[in-house]
Amino acid sequence: MPRPRNEGDIGTISVDRPPEPAVRAFVGALNANDRESFQAALGPEATMSDDGSDRDLHQWTDREIFSSRGRMEIESQSADGLSLVARYRNDTWGEMRTAWTFKVEGGKVARFETGQA
Repeated sequence: MPRPRNEGDIGTISVDRPPEPAVRAFVGALNANDRESFQAALGPEATMSDDGSDRDLHQWTDREIFSSRGRMEIESQSADGLSLVARYRNDTWGEMRTAWTFKVEGGKVARFETGQA
């Protein structure tokens, strides 16, 4: 059985590998373009930022994920699974290397921050 990749490893990490269940659910729903499961992975008051600026979560996810078929391939992750570096692509912007950090409360993503890595 292959070992999970961690920060510094090369290649991509399967979406079932992030050790934090809320992050695993977030990434899996994003890649499946499953809006209902994505919303279920978020806490009721979830917030986010993109390149250091707070954004409206629902407008941003609709534009950057769901209407543009967003998808991420994880390149590396922190040991706790709350920080990822991924190749993110959507139909609007193409592909870029991005960093993602997550705050999890009560088993749900309470906040995520993303931006170019």
